[in-house]
Amino acid sequence: VVLLHGWPDDATTYARISPVLHEAGFRTFSPWLRGFGPTSFLSKETMRSGEIAAMAQDVLDFADALGISRFAVVGHDWGARISYLLASVFPDRIKCCAALSLGWQPGKPATPTPEQAKAFWYQWFMATARGAEFVRKNGKEFARYQWDSWGPSGWFDDAIFDGVASSFENPDWADVTLHSYRVRWEEAEPDPRYAELARRQATVKIITVPILTLHGGDDRVVFAQSSEGLEEHFTAFYRRVVLG
Repeated sequence: VVLLHGWPDDATTYARISPVLHEAGFRTFSPWLRGFGPTSFLSKETMRSGEIAAMAQDVLDFADALGISRFAVVGHDWGARISYLLASVFPDRIKCCAALSLGWQPGKPATPTPEQAKAFWYQWFMATARGAEFVRKNGKEFARYQWDSWGPSGWFDDAIFDGVASSFENPDWADVTLHSYRVRWEEAEPDPRYAELARRQATVKIITVPILTLHGGDDRVVFAQSSEGLEEHFTAFYRRVVLG
């Protein structure tokens, strides 16, 4: 099982879940996404792309390096987007998928409703020059504000955040972060190396592998209703659960 974290988070997201999966007989892998934690680019010339297609290719390359031909995938936030791409475009590689906090969005991202757009304020902020400057200079402060805002109070303490936030010290974190949100809304140029994969992602309308979608009932950034009425896009097992 490949466990993929979101933003602003890191691979330790699954530290408490992995032992449970191990006891159930699963082998787990929890990689840091590009730009987080100990990751590094092999060349200074490589575009610091935060595209979902780029990170999905990273996961496939990761699995290939480990000699894993088929695997289950669990993803939260960015990880959920990556998981859906893998399940939709590479059903021969993915056994099943569990996606946390996000429903599948076939095709290009739709313009959000005014209510959802309000919750996505941080994405619009990062699309501006001043927002980008703030994230580059105050990355941890910006991330902490999201943690404080996105869920009920008391769900984490300073020690947990500080441990995760060390992953944001990666010198590529800001570039990958900014590009990811800007390119999502066509406010930045994509990396041409992943153009074909992005094209394939945009054309798929059906997922043929088993899917579980989980939403937090008190999620204050991605509203659960955003994944309502999508049953027709799944031909295998599909279950949508709103917790709390």
